[in-house]
This record gives sequence, C-alpha cells and structure tokens, in this order.
Amino acid sequence: EVQLQASGGGLVQAGGSLRLSCTASGFTFGDSAVGWFRQAPGKEREGVSCLSLFDRSIYYRDSVKGRFTISVDNSKKNTVYLDMNSLKPEDTAIYYCAFPVLCSEYGVNAAANDYWGQGTQVTVSS
Repeated sequence: EVQLQASGGGLVQAGGSLRLSCTASGFTFGDSAVGWFRQAPGKEREGVSCLSLFDRSIYYRDSVKGRFTISVDNSKKNTVYLDMNSLKPEDTAIYYCAFPVLCSEYGVNAAANDYWGQGTQVTVSS
C-alpha cells in the first residue's frame, strides 16, 4: 500500500522543540520534492517548508526561518523530517507531509497526484 505516515507531534511549551517524521511506504522520494504544510483552526492550509532532492532547493516560510529545519534520510530516501525549535504558540497546527510537491526557494505548493500524510497535531502552549 502506498502511503505517508506522519508522527512526532505533541504538546510543548513555548521555546520547546519537536521533531516531526514522515515515512513513505511503497515508494521512495527519488529525485522529487517533499514538503510540509500546516493548518491551524479556522485558517487556510499553508506551506511550511520543502526540499527538492533533485537540485537541493529548500524553502522555509518566513515565520519559521532559523527555527525549523527540513531534512531527508539520505540512505533510504523514504523519510522526511522537520526539526522545529524555539516553538511559538502561533506554530500550533496540524502538520501534514506531502509528496511530490512543487518546491523552489520561493515557495511550496501541492502537486497533481500527490500523497498526503494523515497529519500530526502540534500544540505550543504559552
């Protein structure tokens, strides 16, 4: 079965850290791009970060630059991570991984026929 499985969310205090993981089953990322999105209650989904395995382009939305880091397990190329540090209450959202995505240093968007993880809740208390 082809699917993405996300994990790592939780409840943390402001200033804390979390590592989100998203593992692909039934496929690898190859030379395409993988990304993270999030959706807070009452808000639209927004792109958080992406990484292109083709040209190594990386994107972070402005609000997470310097705090979040995206990476891929280079040995198997089937797991993407999002290391989140110095978390803020405004980072509270459900985080989703997606593959493939349209990724450049300027932004990330969902692509046709993409796969999505089930989402993992991140809650940051003040």
